[in-house]
Amino acid sequence: MELQLTDDFDIHKIAQSGQCFRWYPLADDQCRIFAGDRTILLSQPSPNRLHISCTETEFADFWHTYFDFPLNYAQMREKILPSDTYLKQAAQYGCGIRILQQAPWEMLITFILSQRKSIPAIQKSVEALCTAAGSPIDIAEDGKTLYGFPSPAQLAALDTDTLAACGLGYRLPYIQKAAQTVAQDPAAFSALAQQSDAELFQSLLAFHGVGAKIAHCVMLFGFHRLDAFPKDVWINRVLDAHYPNGYPFEQYAPFNGIMQQYLFFFGRATHSASI
Repeated sequence: MELQLTDDFDIHKIAQSGQCFRWYPLADDQCRIFAGDRTILLSQPSPNRLHISCTETEFADFWHTYFDFPLNYAQMREKILPSDTYLKQAAQYGCGIRILQQAPWEMLITFILSQRKSIPAIQKSVEALCTAAGSPIDIAEDGKTLYGFPSPAQLAALDTDTLAACGLGYRLPYIQKAAQTVAQDPAAFSALAQQSDAELFQSLLAFHGVGAKIAHCVMLFGFHRLDAFPKDVWINRVLDAHYPNGYPFEQYAPFNGIMQQYLFFFGRATHSASI
């Protein structure tokens, strides 16, 4: 189907924004996107047009929410203070980024896995897990079988040697324990979704291997808690350099997570350009 865009959307910026690890660029400016047990091909032939390899019903039932189309991001950018020149510049540079509404379970595992790993290394391990435990969902352009993200029960069923072969490193026991815990209580994530931001943050910290940064990432990208503000080395550099007197969280609540994405994307790009 073809979609006429009326709000911010940039396929390449979203793919490079650090929130998703199963977006893969293909030939002809297409992108293969995985979300749980679904996959589509996406392309953006012009700034206001998307081609999506799904039916209108599938788009309405799932992908419309996944891409966070109910929220107007242009209006979010208008909330930035005129005096906040760095954030205004970052938002202009990152215009087109949206906070994807991804599965909390998938975000928990992928962000535990992301610790001290490059994005290509993260993707390699994620695909290894999917191949080892996920269900077949489609056939790729080259004839290879494509796999969905494994459920807690599927992941918990893998033995330690199989997990080790997926390149998990020291994160292996964290992922194994998380899978076993959630597999024993399939309703766990539904219960977490009902908690307040403060309660959810503490509940996520209870998972082995989850610190503040990962908890905020799971809140933002998995539970769509748009005020969550993950801090990593890039964000800390931005805050130190451009907000020495403190960042105005109250001004941008309850959408600090959107602003964080602009700051992260711009800060990483400008730092890399200066090297």
